[in-house]
Amino acid sequence: MTELEKLDAGEPYYFLDDQVAARKARAAKLCQEFNSIPATEPEKQTAKIKQIFGKTGQRVSVQATFNCDNGQNISVGEDFLSNYNLTILDIAPVTIGSHVMIGPNVDIYTVNHPVDAVARRKYMAQGFPVTIGDDVWIGGKASIMPGVTIGSNVVIAGGAVVTADVPDNVMVGGVPAQIIKKLPPIQD
Repeated sequence: MTELEKLDAGEPYYFLDDQVAARKARAAKLCQEFNSIPATEPEKQTAKIKQIFGKTGQRVSVQATFNCDNGQNISVGEDFLSNYNLTILDIAPVTIGSHVMIGPNVDIYTVNHPVDAVARRKYMAQGFPVTIGDDVWIGGKASIMPGVTIGSNVVIAGGAVVTADVPDNVMVGGVPAQIIKKLPPIQD
């Protein structure tokens, strides 16, 4: 099994592998192109982000700067909005629902490194998907850790570090993030 096949299967992989590095280099180039587009040209920004992401809704808005590891593993729904300095390390899939707003300086990680020092010396890593539901607001400087699933109608307070799954209809905050309060279900 190649390192890309291991990565795509969710198995531990050698992160300095040439194919893995090429995937990351492609994403870095596209992100650099996106980040060089003037903010006064939102149509060009949208076209470029749709080239980077694997799947988007019709309405998507991402502010520069944006960085990712792959791009093709990112799927966002309708009415996706992110503020400045979003980083998504999408070695594994990142699936984001509709009507999601992300504040500035947010990080979403799917990659993790071994706790075992010997495995880290061998440059091993493993990807764990992140899933974010509909109608989620992620406050500035929040971090979403590998393998987390966030439900729908959720608010992640600014600065929160989300290390565990979050159910629907709650606000979470803190380090590690804990439920602060329940939110009323959405009534369309």
